[in-house]
Amino acid sequence: MKGMKIDRITIKLVTLCFLQFAIWGAYLTSMGIYLFKVGLGDKVGWFFAMQGVASIFMPAIMGVVADRWVAAQKLLALCHFVSALFLAAIGLMGYVKGINISFADLFVPYMFSVAFFMPTIALTNSVSYAVLAGEQREAEKSFPRIRVFGTVGFIVSMWLIDLLGMKDSPAQFLMASFWGVLMALYSLRMPDCPPRRVKSGRTLKSVLGFDTFKCIVDRKMALFFLFSMLLGCALQVSNGYAGAYLSSFAVDARYAGTFTVEYPVIMTSLSQISETLCILLIPFFLSRFGIKKVMLAAMVAWSLRFMLLGAGNPGNGVWLLVLSMVVYGIAFDFFNISGSLYVNRCVDKDMRSSAQGLFMLVTNGLGASIGMLVAQKVVDFSLARAGWSMAWYIFAAYAAVIAVLFFFSFKEESNNVN
Repeated sequence: MKGMKIDRITIKLVTLCFLQFAIWGAYLTSMGIYLFKVGLGDKVGWFFAMQGVASIFMPAIMGVVADRWVAAQKLLALCHFVSALFLAAIGLMGYVKGINISFADLFVPYMFSVAFFMPTIALTNSVSYAVLAGEQREAEKSFPRIRVFGTVGFIVSMWLIDLLGMKDSPAQFLMASFWGVLMALYSLRMPDCPPRRVKSGRTLKSVLGFDTFKCIVDRKMALFFLFSMLLGCALQVSNGYAGAYLSSFAVDARYAGTFTVEYPVIMTSLSQISETLCILLIPFFLSRFGIKKVMLAAMVAWSLRFMLLGAGNPGNGVWLLVLSMVVYGIAFDFFNISGSLYVNRCVDKDMRSSAQGLFMLVTNGLGASIGMLVAQKVVDFSLARAGWSMAWYIFAAYAAVIAVLFFFSFKEESNNVN
């Protein structure tokens, strides 16, 4: 990439990000296909909601451990190794029990695997920031170009799962476990990131970041976090169900054998490719249109994403499916990254990191958990009556309503994002 310094440290961090998200890419978009195959399609929402629950508590807990007692790179290795063990247990259990596997057989080890995996996203960021600081490099300029290789790792892993025929088998969890062990070993090769000395007088409440909640006393910020949670409900819906939806077309003779049906994970990977490209558009759109219009664009894009999924098919409607993947980049990036920048601009400097944690909590934690549990009910209701399209149209209507409410209730004071 232009302006990116390629040296030993950059290669180390690029590899770290690549492995971090290769683990997730091995099962996040294909797990739903496997669960439907073994008769647990009505439980998909619980698996994805568990990720949200883990995002509420575990990153904060592990963050405190890394700050006070254990070097971040060592804690990162430990978390990945434990998560990899549970991922391997899921895969082995799947092979032993086959289609007779129960919800508990899968969910219990999955619950522990994500409990230790979700904190590693923040820990990987912390290690990267510490390494860059040690090299006297500005994280704001250097890290985004490094982090994009995480998305590349996610895409590569998705393609491998699909091309190797693992999308509907427990082998995907064994692949994730393999990546996890590699990541654990590689983390130990990173430069030392020792615990920081915690300032005396800080309470446990302060260390855990609960003081940050005082920033939502402001009406504008309270509204922003509320809408962030409401839109966060849509974050994992297509990850959870798009693969299973595309695979379901195989029962229709008109679509059997088409690329979309044969390689649904590769088709959905177009979403991540779009995400990578749309990151580059954010600075221009933020400076030109401001945070409110950019966030509205994300909400409208979510509605379009779901509507196009419902209207498309692997035949003459495949272009609608492709377009739904393209708009995902706008839906995901314009919401997550612009929202993060807005939070950074509006809170005091001494609580910006904690405020970012609060933003993640309300979106990927509360929002994603509630959203997936409700989405499961919507999918069950729709499949019992009118099929998949009905579910996608309901999701599209939800995002559209959020956009309208946001347009009339949120007032932007400035178009400049610092």
